[in-house]
Amino acid sequence: MANPLYKQLGGQAPMNPTLQKFLEFKKTFSGNPQQAVQNMLNSGKISQAQVNQYAQQANELYKQFKHFF
Repeated sequence: MANPLYKQLGGQAPMNPTLQKFLEFKKTFSGNPQQAVQNMLNSGKISQAQVNQYAQQANELYKQFKHFF
C-alpha cells in the first residue's frame, strides 16, 4: 500500500525549495548566461568579488543537485 503523503503529493517526493526556485528560473531565463553576467559586470551592477562568490555557491549547489540534471 502506498504512503498517504506520497499519494497526496501526486506520487512525487517533495522538492528542495532552492532546487525548485532554480528550476523555475531556468524555465524563464533565455539568452547566454555568461554574457548576462559580463553585462552586469561591465555596467557595475555586480563586482568581480560577487561573481566569484556566486560562482562558488553555484558549484556547491551543483554538487548537491547534479543527480537532478
